[in-house]
Amino acid sequence: MKKSLIALAGGLGLAAFSAFSACAADVPPRVDISYSITSGGLEGEVYDTLEIRKESGARTYAINSEARAKGLLALTQPDSVVRDSKGIITAQGSLRPERFSDQHGEKIPKVAIFDWDKKLLTLQHKRGEEQKPLPADALDRLSLLYSFMFSPTPGKMVNLHETDGRRLEVARYAIGKETLDTPMGKLETVVLTKQLEKEGDRDKKIWLAVDHHMLPVRIISMEKLGIVTDQMVTKISYGDQPDGFKQGRLH
Repeated sequence: MKKSLIALAGGLGLAAFSAFSACAADVPPRVDISYSITSGGLEGEVYDTLEIRKESGARTYAINSEARAKGLLALTQPDSVVRDSKGIITAQGSLRPERFSDQHGEKIPKVAIFDWDKKLLTLQHKRGEEQKPLPADALDRLSLLYSFMFSPTPGKMVNLHETDGRRLEVARYAIGKETLDTPMGKLETVVLTKQLEKEGDRDKKIWLAVDHHMLPVRIISMEKLGIVTDQMVTKISYGDQPDGFKQGRLH
């Protein structure tokens, strides 16, 4: 009986690994996503790129996200918000960031450096530099959005640590399902809703498209001063750059 259980467990483990391998192998090496965004009554556009490569036997990822105001607002606020995250994709299907940065125009960027060997997180921002113990489940605000492309979505709840380059917070997300109306049509999505558990926690809700590799297709989040941003997908391209964009940058 014991041998049967061990064999069953091994079989289930192999099946899970095979499912992950199939899922990971199905992810294209480059994805371009364009979004519209509203923030406090203002409008803009966001362009994300995800690139996956194989380097020295390891799979790596690089995410770039650039947001910029449009219309008349762009005349008074021409500076873009640029965020980058890079790291590796583990054999278990999780993203392990190495560096994250968040820069608003010419302001001093917020940077998070992940030293997994020393289990140390270094945060650099306008107030200086600080170091914190690095939890095994730590992600930055960009890698979090794309982390479910490579591993199965948890059943009811996901627990992790999240950093924006200035702070490191415990975050819990409840898992649900929803049909989302988008400019691309109706999309079946898995929805992550952040659980607010202490004063100062900021709302966040993330929609992941089931038929598009679990890519983020809508993000609603509360930013500083209580401003709510709503980021909605308008186009997804695999391998080719969308019209209106050039070399991963808005123009």
